[in-house]
Amino acid sequence: HKASHEAIICVEKIAGVANVHSLDRSQIPGCIFTHPQVASIGLTENAAKAKNLPIRIGKFSLTANGKALAIGDASGFVKTVVHAETGELLGAHMVGHEVTEHIQGFVIAKYLEATDESLAQVIFPHPTLSEAMHESILASMQRAIHM
Repeated sequence: HKASHEAIICVEKIAGVANVHSLDRSQIPGCIFTHPQVASIGLTENAAKAKNLPIRIGKFSLTANGKALAIGDASGFVKTVVHAETGELLGAHMVGHEVTEHIQGFVIAKYLEATDESLAQVIFPHPTLSEAMHESILASMQRAIHM
């Protein structure tokens, strides 16, 4: 996915496009297509601590997600790293069934500099695996619903 984006930038530059796509390496999602899948964007908890950033962590186990239980694959979790003062999403890390499909929600949120409060207000469809993303954000605010 990174190479595809770089190709778009290259072609746009060659074609003389005025507003060429940009590439912010901190916005590149990582996806590992194993079982369970692994997906991430942004800073890990350790990386944020190494930068001396004030952080809050939200973690939600898929064992508390109705859809994961219904499909019989509830192994995994969603973990979010949030700036403790601004609420900005600094990173998100997911392990579980089809998480490479769900990381895009966090990629968009990070790109748009969404805050925990704005993400907490989003209505997630129910029952879905993506609800675990919402629960992780809520957990970072000590407001998780399903634990």
